[in-house]
Amino acid sequence: MSEHREAVAEAVAEILDDHCSTEDVHRAEAEGWNAAAWSALSESGFTLVSVPEERGGSGGDVADACAVLEGIGRFAAAVPVAESALLGGWALARAGLDVPATPLTAVTGHPADTGSLTRQGDHWQLSGRWHRVPWARQAEHVVVVAAHEGGYAVALVPTASLHLEPGSNLAREGRDLVTADGVAVEVVAEAPGGVTPEGLRVRGALARTASTAGALRRISELTARYTSERHQFGRPIGRFQAVQRHVVRVAERASAVGIAAECAAVNARPDPDWFDVAAAKTVASESATVAAQAAHQAHGAIGMTKEYALGHFTPRIWSWRDEFGNETWWSRQLGRRVVAAGADALYPRISLGCSPAVAGAAR
Repeated sequence: MSEHREAVAEAVAEILDDHCSTEDVHRAEAEGWNAAAWSALSESGFTLVSVPEERGGSGGDVADACAVLEGIGRFAAAVPVAESALLGGWALARAGLDVPATPLTAVTGHPADTGSLTRQGDHWQLSGRWHRVPWARQAEHVVVVAAHEGGYAVALVPTASLHLEPGSNLAREGRDLVTADGVAVEVVAEAPGGVTPEGLRVRGALARTASTAGALRRISELTARYTSERHQFGRPIGRFQAVQRHVVRVAERASAVGIAAECAAVNARPDPDWFDVAAAKTVASESATVAAQAAHQAHGAIGMTKEYALGHFTPRIWSWRDEFGNETWWSRQLGRRVVAAGADALYPRISLGCSPAVAGAAR
């Protein structure tokens, strides 16, 4: 990690350390989000990292945003930073629209989603149904990328004009059903190339991978500490080989996801590479299952209690593993694209992480 991103990560950690205590996390579960953490991050400009300054953002790139998101995962902060910066903020800025500083979310390309924008003279109307939209109840606006005349358009829609049906994921983070039936929309722009539901899915997958990396890092620390402090039969349980296997497995998975997330983030110039994200999300989603299982085995009953911190993180990574595609979906898509690219493209893609054309240009 570069010195700049390390500075970003340290600053975010300082803020979240003050707003993500056990009591804060429990309160956020009841309220649907951590409003205090959002306010502190917003005041410091971290909620719109990677959004250009001329559009109301804080500047920076995708790697900077992922450093913020890793911190959010590490502290179990229930805040819509990914949706405000990497998803909604990106779509608005690319379409030439200003990005509001207030809480923002975006429709996330669920397979069952339907939506369209129609223009009647100088007026736009939005209709559709969008599933499991993150923090829609807390957001003041929803960014919608919807079909329009054979392409896509980007709309900034006040949440108050939409119908919401509350929902949540396993970590009790808001995931709401949003519907619109001919809602009048004032802020609309044609979507430029790349601003599509698929583009949002790739960015969302990277965001969840970065947050999973942060959460797994914390889970690994908790597991190592607990097994060194908990004594049984006169010695730390971490001395027993069966327990050591669980500790190592968690650490392995945390390292693998951390590396995959960093590679995908650093290679985003300016946008995430599809292959990087597909590989990283596959690793992250698979690791969420394996690492959580091992961590709970090492902790035993205490890991299931509400008071112990492990329970702040495992429901999150279980939820994030399925959002924007799980490991099965991404590995199948990755396999199809590798096969379609042909045998000559396989080795450069595996060894260098790029296509033969890019590899040849690099030489």
